[in-house]
Amino acid sequence: MPEGADEVVAVLRSSAIVLDENTNVVKASPSAYAFGLVRQDKITVPELLELAEKVHRDGQIREVQLQVPRSRDSTQFLHVLARVAPLGDRLVLALVEDRTHEIRVDEVRRDFVANVSHELKTPVGAMLLLAEAVQDASDDPEAVRRFAERMQQEGDRLTRLVQEIIDLSRLQYDDPVDSPDPVEIDEVVGAALDRSRVDAENRKIRLTSGGAEGLQVLGNEKQLIIAVGNLVENAVRYSPEGTRVAVGVRQRDDLVEISVTDQGQGIAEPELERIFERFYRVDPARSRETGGTGLGLSIVKHIAASHGGEVSVWSVRGAGSTFTLRLPLHPYRPGRPSGNGSQVAKEAP
Repeated sequence: MPEGADEVVAVLRSSAIVLDENTNVVKASPSAYAFGLVRQDKITVPELLELAEKVHRDGQIREVQLQVPRSRDSTQFLHVLARVAPLGDRLVLALVEDRTHEIRVDEVRRDFVANVSHELKTPVGAMLLLAEAVQDASDDPEAVRRFAERMQQEGDRLTRLVQEIIDLSRLQYDDPVDSPDPVEIDEVVGAALDRSRVDAENRKIRLTSGGAEGLQVLGNEKQLIIAVGNLVENAVRYSPEGTRVAVGVRQRDDLVEISVTDQGQGIAEPELERIFERFYRVDPARSRETGGTGLGLSIVKHIAASHGGEVSVWSVRGAGSTFTLRLPLHPYRPGRPSGNGSQVAKEAP
């Protein structure tokens, strides 16, 4: 090994492997062993070994992207970038950089753009067709009124979709909330219920709230209203007429739990793992009919994560669903209630 090479290999961020003229491993960084690139002084990745042999022969620096198994028996792969270059007269240095996260982020971004483009086409296309229909029916006031109402519905849907895309773009990295403030959960629940009150009344759905009062968390009040509001809106949207949607609040240890329960059709077990994915809909036809965008639950998930919490769901087909948002309780609030706080059940005003 050239003088000082040992120290350099030890501090490199990339996995580093030094090979001799017989492609035996002379030196390897701990991460090279951790990734399974080296075992018993031999390179385990045939493509990397072949690249090193070529560099030995002609002395040319080479670079290639590879997929390597996460472990010996794994079916999952790491995406790596390998650079191989001569090191002195008889040694070769291979630097392997894990790019799995970057590639995954790029894939998510491409999928997101493709999905957004598809979702925007639907209301925009509908509005163009309705505009043409209005022109053709200019001498029929009743038809114009009917088409205008449909245009307003599609416009509202488009506005909601654009707003949710904006909200999601601000939250997608799950970064902690900047400059969190004390937030009263009572006010969050009240504001969230207000967002769905008109829709609930139109469909004769009763909104109720209850549980512990006076609880606080640290965070962004506007974002938390969006999160709880999305859960309530979903519950109202997918509940049969004449049923009830209930919001419950309780303290469990150092967490605040906000649960939204409906009496809808419930969600099949295979769907439960996917409902927080962007644009995923359990019933696409029903979502389009009700104006759902498939982004609401994904936004809830990101808001929960950015507040150091989580969201979960319990559901059984035919028995309704309960979505629970868990957030860390305000740690320094003077006179913080103990136990579960005061319990109050009430009809939403």
